[in-house]
Amino acid sequence: MAYSAPRFMPADFPSYLTVDYSDGEGQDPSDYPTLQDKIEKAVEVTTTALDQYQNPAVMWTGGKDSTLTLYFVTQVAEEYGYDLPVTVFIDHFQHFDDIIQFVKRWADHWGLQVVWARNDDVGNLAEEPGDEIRVDDLNDTNQREVREKLEYEEPTFPFLLDTYVGNHLLKTVALNQSIDEHDIDGIISGVRWDEQEARADETFFSPRHEVEKYPPHDRIHPILQFAERAVWDVTWNYLVPDTVAGYPDDGYVPQSFDDLPNGLTHEDIPVSPKYFEGFRSLGSEVSTKKSEEEPAWLQNLEGTTERAGRAQDKEDLMERLRDLGYM
Repeated sequence: MAYSAPRFMPADFPSYLTVDYSDGEGQDPSDYPTLQDKIEKAVEVTTTALDQYQNPAVMWTGGKDSTLTLYFVTQVAEEYGYDLPVTVFIDHFQHFDDIIQFVKRWADHWGLQVVWARNDDVGNLAEEPGDEIRVDDLNDTNQREVREKLEYEEPTFPFLLDTYVGNHLLKTVALNQSIDEHDIDGIISGVRWDEQEARADETFFSPRHEVEKYPPHDRIHPILQFAERAVWDVTWNYLVPDTVAGYPDDGYVPQSFDDLPNGLTHEDIPVSPKYFEGFRSLGSEVSTKKSEEEPAWLQNLEGTTERAGRAQDKEDLMERLRDLGYM
């Protein structure tokens, strides 16, 4: 199945861009040794994105990486007078309730226009995670995705996010439909080199121009150069103080779930409560577990695997999923 160009996508995409698709090749977080180096690169990439792309969007999951990316976008837009892009939230039907509420609350607080990307054809065929869905009951588009792209031959598949078929239909197809519908030419996302092996070779500007796989667009990665520790350092020393009235200007790192300064509550803080509870990576409520009991930023970030709490069948298929358009 090939995607046709979106009706309003400029006919000369991507020729109006002068981005360097090789920027970041062969690099890793050590090439940006200080926090200031990482921040300066994030601002540079974000500024280029808002300047060159005609209709960019920010991928926002409510997690730490995408929220940090959104922070850089809002700061650069305000500083240089760019329009604030829309945000895309993939609603895969299996989120923690806390995440949905977090996104709605902060979207309202920041005045964001949120595109809720859903594959309703799949979601409407199941009542709860784990239900079996018949491929023949899907619409023609989703049947082609399963049979032709995934080459999946079984008559049914489970309604679970962290599986090959489930991840593709509930996340990638939903995203591609939104890119097409909203004529998006650049998706700004919070992908990092150190987060997952399949992302280690990404560049700051990454082309997705294969029309047989997805609507043509680019992926833009302002925080590729951040390691997990640096994400939290910037969050508590820049993002939160710049966002929250009453938070210490010089930053403050909470030491427990209830350790917030100046009478502030979790609703005041643009950090998901799930991280305070011990989760380090947020995915499906069905298949994501907390790593430890202490807040994520206090855990052994350098000595343990960030995505250990995620379902590993999807993690093991990450390379192929990304080739089909996954983040």
